[in-house]
Formats: sequence, structure tokens, C-alpha cells
Amino acid sequence: MEDNDIIIEFEDVEITNGEIPVITSLNLTIREGEFIYLTGKVGSGKTSIIRTITAENPITTGNARVGDFNLSNLKRRKIPYLRRKIGVVFQDFQLLMDRSVEDNLLFVLKSTGWKDRKLMEERINSVLEAVGVASKAHKMPHQLSGGEQQRVAIARALLNEPRLILADEPTGNLDGETAAGIMRLLFEINRTRKTAILMVTHNMNIVRDYPGRILVCADNECKEISTGYSLV
Repeated sequence: MEDNDIIIEFEDVEITNGEIPVITSLNLTIREGEFIYLTGKVGSGKTSIIRTITAENPITTGNARVGDFNLSNLKRRKIPYLRRKIGVVFQDFQLLMDRSVEDNLLFVLKSTGWKDRKLMEERINSVLEAVGVASKAHKMPHQLSGGEQQRVAIARALLNEPRLILADEPTGNLDGETAAGIMRLLFEINRTRKTAILMVTHNMNIVRDYPGRILVCADNECKEISTGYSLV
């Protein structure tokens, strides 16, 4: 693979939670089209890694870049531009409950610099169609099931065609059948769009059923394991 396929590259990075180190010497490379699980116990540093990728946690040790952005010397004014290149999907959906699905997505487009109303409508229709909820555009979030809300959240993550999606426990609030549907959707996005996906999960059944690279955080380290490793 070419170096321009690399989306994330961390070299000997110390990951902190506030000022407290939680991961030492993280070495991580994520390339276009990869699906990677980030696993480990509560407090092991998974969320801190996500926060570092989105420049919420500063880099004090080591070298790190996300796309064309060097996190080691990233200016504060550049952080919004970095975040526009990353789609984020949360466990609790984080939709704006006082506006429709369409207006939720419109809010994101406007806040990331889109101006042309016709192009915005076309983009919203495109991503809602891609995740299977095109008919829900004018519904309010409380009128949707949990699975539908998560599909809208994934549509929101796709709006600016990111090379990377960070999915933080995206199936955590869903029943097994609905979770399987969300996983199939994420894998389809990963396969057809070549979007890299880094997914935090505690659900080892999902890891077994939908294979990908596996990173385990434990004892102040985060390391890749082979698929033959026992996760129980």
C-alpha cells in the first residue's frame, strides 16, 4: 500500500485522560478501507484514544497525524477542519431532539460550511438513502426506533464523505437483531466506500461475527492481537 492510503499514524504517543497517562507508547497505523475494533475494560484508555484522534486530548509525547493534520503541533483554529474529515457515531445517537431528521443533518452541513440549499438537500437525501431511512426525513427523532436513530446518526457521519468513521459503542443501546443490522450497514459502508472504521466495543460476539483488526487496551498499553486470540 502507498503512504497516501494511511489515515492515522501514531508513533510512540502517550495517551492521557486529562493529565493522567492511560496509554504509553501507542503505535498505530490505520489505512483506507480497514475495519478495526478497539476493545478493553472500562477505564483502559479506549475513549481517550478517540479523544486524541479528534484533537480533544493534546499530544505531548510522540508523533501523530490524522490525514494531513499533524496532531503534535495542530493550531486550535485548525481543529474544526480536522473534525470535518472524521465521522463520529455515538452509543446514545446524540441527535437534536427538537428538530426533524432532515433538520438534524441540515444543521451539520450548515455548521461545516455548506451554502447551496439544493446541494444540501441532495446530500441529505443521498446519505439517508444509503442507510435505509430515506422515508424518515421529516420524522422527529422520538418517532424513530433506536435502530433508526442510529442509522440517522450514521447518515450524519457520512455527510462530509469522511475517510474515517469513529464509532463509539454504536450497538451498545440496541437489541441483538438491530445491532446486527447496524453492523451490516457499517461493513457495507466500509466495503463500498473504502471508509476506514475504528469501532469501540465491549461486545465480543460482534468481534467474532464481523471480523476485523482487533486492538486491546490493558495495563497502560494498546496492542493488536491475532484473530486466534481468546477474548473471553
